[in-house]
Amino acid sequence: MYPYLNIGFMHLGTFGLLLWLSAVAATVAMHKNFSRNGVDADALNIVATVVVAGVIGAKVWHELEDVRELEFALRMIGQPGWHHPGQVALGFLGWFRAGFAWFGGMTASIVALMLQGHWAHFKGPQWKSIDDPGPVLGARLGAMRMLDLAAPATALGYGIGRIGCLLAGDGDYGVNTTLPWGVHMMHGADEYNRALVLPTPATALVQPTPIYELIFSLVVFWLLWRLGKRAKPVGLLTGVYLALSGVGRFLVEFVRINPRLYFHNTMSNAQVAALTSVIVGLIVIAASIGAGVRWSPQTAAESKI
Repeated sequence: MYPYLNIGFMHLGTFGLLLWLSAVAATVAMHKNFSRNGVDADALNIVATVVVAGVIGAKVWHELEDVRELEFALRMIGQPGWHHPGQVALGFLGWFRAGFAWFGGMTASIVALMLQGHWAHFKGPQWKSIDDPGPVLGARLGAMRMLDLAAPATALGYGIGRIGCLLAGDGDYGVNTTLPWGVHMMHGADEYNRALVLPTPATALVQPTPIYELIFSLVVFWLLWRLGKRAKPVGLLTGVYLALSGVGRFLVEFVRINPRLYFHNTMSNAQVAALTSVIVGLIVIAASIGAGVRWSPQTAAESKI
């Protein structure tokens, strides 16, 4: 665990730094995808909007998993009273910095991407730059095309962001292990993050599951990027991403410490959500192949997708 980088008087949170790095990597991937597909859109603005929506969605999802804990946390935040706004604000920021759920972030990000896809366009016939798109706008991009464009960037950003979770020690490590690449939580980690459940014993080596997720995400990114080079039905990449990301999360849960709450205590909440992602992904793949809507601006002008 390295929750902070201490540089003089500055204490930089590694989770925030890795979140920023994941956004940078996603922006680069989105920009290159826009360029090779002739899309008139600003990747930086889109990723920034998605990050904000994703963080809020991830926090809301996590807190709604335990409403009683949320009520307790809100009471503690408001305990100083509204006549001490500074203390209340610091309490809120301290609460907000820990505890996020991936599927909540994904849901909010999908909504944000679909909205921006509705507003974006392909490059018009006299397009010069984002600031000078010409007198005639190209065909509207559409929500599903935006999701397809974002699929590789999402896989890449997710993998990088997971390393931030590992460094911050937010509790998403794995079960005890004797493998040579096992890691351990630093002494006093539960005082830094009171939501953290330490291994038993506290000095035990545990599975570095975020590293497994990084490796899996890089493979998914590579596959989606390669698939995106060829003509494909609209929605196919989105379906492939949902299916593969669900498979990855389902498998990694077998070596994570999340409680088993469903199907006679055999599956975690994340595994149920992952299976849902796989099923939805397969449905999207089948629907996209069946519809057969292609990616060209000409078909986009005729399509409502």
